[in-house]
Amino acid sequence: MKNKTVIITGASTGIGKEIAKYFIARESNVVMNSSNEENLSKTYQDLGAPSNAVYLVGDISKQETGQKLIALALKKFNAVDVLINNAGIFSPKPFLDVEEQDLDLYWNVNLKGTYFTSQAAIPQMIKQQNGSIINIGTVLVEHAIDGFPATAPLTSKGAIHALTRQLAAEFGKNNIKVNTIAPGIIRSPLQEKIGIEDADSLAGLHLLNRIGEANEIAEAAYYLATSGFITGETINVAGGHTVGHAI
Repeated sequence: MKNKTVIITGASTGIGKEIAKYFIARESNVVMNSSNEENLSKTYQDLGAPSNAVYLVGDISKQETGQKLIALALKKFNAVDVLINNAGIFSPKPFLDVEEQDLDLYWNVNLKGTYFTSQAAIPQMIKQQNGSIINIGTVLVEHAIDGFPATAPLTSKGAIHALTRQLAAEFGKNNIKVNTIAPGIIRSPLQEKIGIEDADSLAGLHLLNRIGEANEIAEAAYYLATSGFITGETINVAGGHTVGHAI
């Protein structure tokens, strides 16, 4: 991935920040995005203000943000090799309490963000006859939990899983690979945001009896970015979360 250009949305904290760090360290050219200017600027400085990275503040649910990201990548680095659609929000809420504004929020940020940014990136990838899109879903699409009611964000993530397969089918002939990473419980600021004070208390959901670390998602993203013969797949990085249960 040296000198390859990678766009990462939701790159200011958590998994996105770790993915950016991982690719920057391996001499990829990285375009970082977040809607939070303060967090994004701080992350860029925390990573050492690297010369092989730039950032763009913007709401990924707006079609223009994806277009600006592609334009910036081409201006600075002359290519769009990998798009990692990491930006997303997630929080539990009982089904009967969900309101229209909840659905709008998750579908706008999670699905539209992934959809529009991919739509902006693919024309350049077609020109190159090469590219990789990596979407971030969740194992909960395939493994529902009664104690974690989250139909509003889950339906948006399920749509991303479906979108992955269809894009892989449409653009395989252009050598564009499209895959999803479905994380299990990963140590990140998201846990605290949704009210989980001790993320390690959820270790038992995984056969490995621990939660995941953000760098393990970054490793998976790097693998998919470099692979030339994987497309249309959902890769569970979840410590056995979807495979079985320890009792």
